[in-house]
Amino acid sequence: MKNLTLIEDVWTIDREHVDVLIEDQVIKEIVPHKTGTQVNKPSQLKLIQGQEGLLSAPFVDAHFHLDATLSLGRPRLNESGTLFEGIQIWAEQKPLLSEEDVYERAKTLIHWAIARGTLAMRTHVDIGDPQLKAVRALLKLREEIKSFFDLQIVAFPQDGYLRQANAKALLNEALDLGVDVVGGIPHFERSTRAGQESIEQLCRIAADRGLRVDMHCDETDDPQSRHIEALAEQTIRFGLQNRVTASHVTSLHSAPNDFAAKLMPLLVEAQVHIVANPLINITLQGRRDSYPRRRGMTRVDELMASGVNVAFGHDCVMDPWYALGSADLLEVAHMGLHVGQLTSLAGMEACYQAVTQNPAFALGLKTPSAKGFAVGDRADLVLLDAANPIEAIRLRANRRMVMSRGQVLAETPSVKTQLNLPNQEQLTVDFRL
Repeated sequence: MKNLTLIEDVWTIDREHVDVLIEDQVIKEIVPHKTGTQVNKPSQLKLIQGQEGLLSAPFVDAHFHLDATLSLGRPRLNESGTLFEGIQIWAEQKPLLSEEDVYERAKTLIHWAIARGTLAMRTHVDIGDPQLKAVRALLKLREEIKSFFDLQIVAFPQDGYLRQANAKALLNEALDLGVDVVGGIPHFERSTRAGQESIEQLCRIAADRGLRVDMHCDETDDPQSRHIEALAEQTIRFGLQNRVTASHVTSLHSAPNDFAAKLMPLLVEAQVHIVANPLINITLQGRRDSYPRRRGMTRVDELMASGVNVAFGHDCVMDPWYALGSADLLEVAHMGLHVGQLTSLAGMEACYQAVTQNPAFALGLKTPSAKGFAVGDRADLVLLDAANPIEAIRLRANRRMVMSRGQVLAETPSVKTQLNLPNQEQLTVDFRL
């Protein structure tokens, strides 16, 4: 017998008022909502009342570090809150890691993410450990959750592919074990030339193995750090169009406008995806500035306007680089909107897509659609206490239901605040208008 679920009385991101019928793991019908819905209701039907909430594609975290997450304070706190102290603390922590510890922390974070409506994530894992303990832990976790969560793992040579003596062998071993994506960090190599060489070698590996690429690229305030240009060039050279992501690209924030104007058409031609990490980019960049102080987040608005696919990632939660966070991509979208001054109607909605449809496209999971989901799609859906994407960002809306493959994984009751004001009737506060 087929399992049938009807999600009734919901809004979509393109402002259609609909009912959605799910058969087993697939969206079967999407019809306009009317009282006494047009969808046939078999006796075995499970009904979910949408109550005019926003039904959305799930959130997708395009950039994260599961191996470091929830390790705050190990072996010490980042007193300065800077990128470089965070890197030093991570170097001190790596010898102390165990496969079990990485697995348990990553699993906890994934549970947090699911509760927040995230059903897919790309995580970078440091391959600097000769035993690849973190790699093995995340491969184990990926296997355990694959029936309800899409986890992509990036082989990340944190200390430099050419700079670290055994990085080449370790990266290849990680890929042989089943890691999905080739990573890199060209701006951390010893020279610009070495950074460019690392890009070429890593793109060649990806092309030979038929894999995707995701590099930490130009995560610096130096306007002369322009490895993004070399990455786009090698993307075209090796035929990797639409399979390459450049993460952070904060140097573009500080680069001359003439360089940016030349770069963006190249990125469009190469179909390179860009991932900004608003919470982290704006706290770690500009640390050597007095005032005016640079925000550091890449040119999200100009990249989007030029036709580049731009996604947002959370990057860190309670680790050596960032002491805050709760795996909430609506918080990420909220910060990205403000820092990028994306307060036009189109800009605010684009920030919502930067944590849903755009990252899914960057990870190769699906092509964006107007509603975020369509008939025939796998039933991965999130129901929010909001009428539209802008309201969802404004309220960091409660995720009432999270569904993966037609199965409800998480439910959070709507929260109402009761006011008991002097000499007035009891009131219930609803922040939705």
